[in-house]
Parts: sequence; C-alpha cells; structure tokens
Amino acid sequence: MKKIILTVTTIFLCISCDEYPKNQQNTSQINIKIAQSVFEHFNNHDWEGMANLYIENAEFKDPEYGIEIVTKSRASIVQHYTEMNQLFPDIKDELIAIYPSGSKNVIVEFISTGTAPDGSRFTLPVCSIFTIEDGMIVKDYNYYDNF
Repeated sequence: MKKIILTVTTIFLCISCDEYPKNQQNTSQINIKIAQSVFEHFNNHDWEGMANLYIENAEFKDPEYGIEIVTKSRASIVQHYTEMNQLFPDIKDELIAIYPSGSKNVIVEFISTGTAPDGSRFTLPVCSIFTIEDGMIVKDYNYYDNF
C-alpha cells in the first residue's frame, strides 16, 4: 500500500511540476505576440491600433521623459506618435530579437530608423521592456542613448 501511495504521489508531483512551465510558456508566447503587434502597428503608423494594446493609463520610462516614470493614456500615446510621425514620416523599427522574461515581461531589441526634417538619417538601437498583464501592456520601459 505504501508503494502505491508513494507511486501515485510521485506521479502527481511530476505532473503538477510540469504544468507551470507549460502555462508560463503559453503566456510567454501570447506576450511575444502582443509585443510583435506593437511593432506591426508602429511600422504601419497605426497609432490607434498600437495604443489599444495598452491599458488606459500605462506606465512609460523613456530617456525622452527624463528619469521619471510617466503615465500616458491611450489618447496621449496616439498624440505622441502622431507628432513623432510628422517629424519623421518614414520612421520604422526593425526587430532584432525578442526575449520572454518570466510570465509578464518581454524584452525587445530593435533598431529605429528614419529621416529628420533636415534630411539627415538616423539609426537608433533601442531596448524595450514590456510588462503585460491580462493581455494588455501595463508598462513600457525604453532604453537608448539619448545623448
């Protein structure tokens, strides 16, 4: 009887331990798709579509805003990227790599390119960390050289 209980317990523990990585893997895959959607909308200059991937008031960290975290509404996201698009009409992001990190975070490495109003071209390597909860981006932290 002890052998049967030990065997059943061992099997149960193995199955239980195996479920968490599968669930985390599924969540990670969903989060990667959400991050990829951000860049699809960005490259299509679909600012409304991109903003709809965020909660209504998401946290942003970006050298453009200084060192503080700022909260942006979807409407302010649309306004910000519309204004950026007016300055850089051909702005595009090229994904280099996407790294899932835990069950909520996705790290994205990409190169942003475009043409400034004076005709000069820029190439900017960027790293973004998205925190995603319940299928929506709640935090968008960007790191790049803003010198």
